[in-house]
Amino acid sequence: MFRNLKAVGRVLYGRNSLAQLDDVLNELRVENDSYVLFLVDEYFDGKDFMKRIPMHPQDILKIIDITEEPKTKTVDEIVAEVKSLGKGNPVSVVGIGGGSVMDYAKSTRLMFNNEGSSSLYQGLDLIKNKGVHCTVIPTISGCGAEVSMTTVLTGPVKKLGIKGNFTPADQLVIDPDLIATVPEPQRFYTAMDCYIHNIEALNGHRKTVMGDSLGIESLRLCREIFLSEDSHTPENDEKLMIASYLGGLSLTYSEVGACHAISYGLATVTGVHHGLGNCIVFNQLDEFYPEAVKEFRQMMHNNNIDLPKGFNANRTPEEIEKMIDISLTLIFMWAHVCGPNWQDIITREKLRGLLLKM
Repeated sequence: MFRNLKAVGRVLYGRNSLAQLDDVLNELRVENDSYVLFLVDEYFDGKDFMKRIPMHPQDILKIIDITEEPKTKTVDEIVAEVKSLGKGNPVSVVGIGGGSVMDYAKSTRLMFNNEGSSSLYQGLDLIKNKGVHCTVIPTISGCGAEVSMTTVLTGPVKKLGIKGNFTPADQLVIDPDLIATVPEPQRFYTAMDCYIHNIEALNGHRKTVMGDSLGIESLRLCREIFLSEDSHTPENDEKLMIASYLGGLSLTYSEVGACHAISYGLATVTGVHHGLGNCIVFNQLDEFYPEAVKEFRQMMHNNNIDLPKGFNANRTPEEIEKMIDISLTLIFMWAHVCGPNWQDIITREKLRGLLLKM
């Protein structure tokens, strides 16, 4: 059965487009007591950037700790705290930051109109009611959260996205100026999430012409940026934001693969951030993506990136087995990689061997 897929509703694009955010939000402030919930990456707390956020007196600001991956517990706490104020629902939840903050915005907005814990909705099409309006503004690029149908959360049992037609944001602001000061190696790790998205989407059983068209262009931009002599230029910042946008869209019409299936288990057990975790895993996937892994290592060399060594060296056998357990639940990803008989290929022994090499 073909799905009638949902993407981001509106896109505001261009340098200094953040300056138009107040105009965008004012269209939603139809009542005198209308308010916006701003979720802002802790990186900006106390910095001049905060003065650029068009907050009105009645608005609510939450500074988001991104030390760990987004958690269902935090989503539930934010929603409960805001509801306890008795102000009704916000007219928009605005996420300003990287993938973690954007995922928090996308998931928080859903839970204002759906009962219970957000952990109940980890999976495909489990959300029954449309959430409140959501605006996302990336300040680091690569993860594709700004446009994807998924908001990835770590719950008490699993790391898995809330995915469906209600998940994509309603408004996206793409302002290349906002990523100009992202430090290395964070910029590289997050950008490689985009590169890996494209490699996985373009190599598997669930690929489509639509997904390929988006992924190929995103991959071309990634190569222009990270195989160049100087990847961190204003021109490349703009290319990276568009590569992230296109790469995130490509997954709507395809699927991620071996790297994400393994890194979800890695992140659930270790708490490693998604971009870095993907890089650690991808560096060991010569068997699945030999040419791309070789190219990825060249990008690391060109950009003076050194991955952590022996990341899993001191993990207990129980921790390794839990990583394997989580990875093996991601059947759609493995079916994309290996086909319907993936379980004959992706064994516990194979996964254990890969994890112990990291």
